[in-house]
Amino acid sequence: MMRQLGVVTFQNWRCDVVLGRYSNGRLSIQLFDCFSGHPVGRATVNIPEYCLEEREVIIKDYAENEGMLEALVEAGIVEPSGRLVTIRCATAHVCRIISWPKVLLI
Repeated sequence: MMRQLGVVTFQNWRCDVVLGRYSNGRLSIQLFDCFSGHPVGRATVNIPEYCLEEREVIIKDYAENEGMLEALVEAGIVEPSGRLVTIRCATAHVCRIISWPKVLLI
């Protein structure tokens, strides 16, 4: 089961921000077009060997996801922890989810 965290404007889309889980149980965030329901993108990356605290995710803010971190922060969905993760030639941001659903059934 996935839960909506809020709504953001990312690039040219108005998106529902949805919390889910990867197959290993880690939290994930996906964006879906508010009007069509089609997936716009995955905001997070799953790096199992990197230690995360409760409610933390790794936000991909490069390549096709450029501007993702800013959109999620401005919408009050996440806050940066200040920690960075190097992924190949890019850097991702460890963030804490601050827009937490009241009932989490995932």
